[in-house]
Amino acid sequence: MSTTLHNSSTQEVVAELLRRPAFVMVSHVKPDGDTLGAGLALGIALKRMGKRVAYFQQDPVPRNLRFLPDAQFVSREIPGDFPPDTLFVFCDMSDPARAGEFLPTFTRENALDIDHHLGNLHFGAFNYVIDSECSTGTCVVRLLREMGVQIDQEIATCLLTTIMTDTGGFMHSNTTPEVLELSADLMRRGADKELITQEIFGNKRLAAMKLLGEVLAVATFTHDGRYAYSHVDDAMFARTGADGEDTEDMVNTLLYIEGVEVASLFKAYDGEIRVSLRSTGRVNVQAAAKRLGGGGHFRASGLTHVGDLPSAISAVHDALVAEGL
Repeated sequence: MSTTLHNSSTQEVVAELLRRPAFVMVSHVKPDGDTLGAGLALGIALKRMGKRVAYFQQDPVPRNLRFLPDAQFVSREIPGDFPPDTLFVFCDMSDPARAGEFLPTFTRENALDIDHHLGNLHFGAFNYVIDSECSTGTCVVRLLREMGVQIDQEIATCLLTTIMTDTGGFMHSNTTPEVLELSADLMRRGADKELITQEIFGNKRLAAMKLLGEVLAVATFTHDGRYAYSHVDDAMFARTGADGEDTEDMVNTLLYIEGVEVASLFKAYDGEIRVSLRSTGRVNVQAAAKRLGGGGHFRASGLTHVGDLPSAISAVHDALVAEGL
């Protein structure tokens, strides 16, 4: 478990979950399968214990995650009659700002932070941050086991989705024997691996494939081919009919090119530049992202850049070089 001060024990978090009557499960902006799946899994379990649960998410549920149980209840709206001691449960974010500008006001004493990212700010009164876990969903597994919750098909589906999202379909180095054993157990409990695979990694729209073609066409390779970067922008969306959801996982396509050790995808749309960073393991992209106000994991991180595309490309390059590119 993380050695950072103010980390809560499994028992402390479970005691708080049992004590509170109502919860708001909070996902981060541009949600992925881990932030949403973790919140849904815990939310479903708490509802079955008679608790009141709402799911806050600033952005709509992405097309590829609408299959998840309870996804239809995710909203920007929180019931007005929730009690003052409602616990806001932040899943998969090191900073509450990742929840977006429409998050209702909350107090630190009513915040639980569940995460597996390096550099988590421990912003809640309760912080359950385990940076050795492959996903936030597997942190939730620890809590469910301590509570004695029966993991049924719906919860298992949400949990396996978190694992498959953050291990890249069991391709990344965080796919340990323990992760595979847990995944097998979740499948025995009803999680449909084939459905999750198809929804998360398949079902690509033709527009997305056209966009990928444009991304690859403008890709740049430097440092003897070890560093690859490219970008997407509004003009590319207009030409292909794609949208922001279609950029999911494109940075990994750059990383999988022969000889590439580090890849960056610059997403210059919606008035900002978001950068996804990936590494095969020699370069710590989490440390590079941290230099620019971002964060994540050793091999997968991200940040938001204030400025234009050329300055973003330059800043990220310099940060990567500082980390040994």
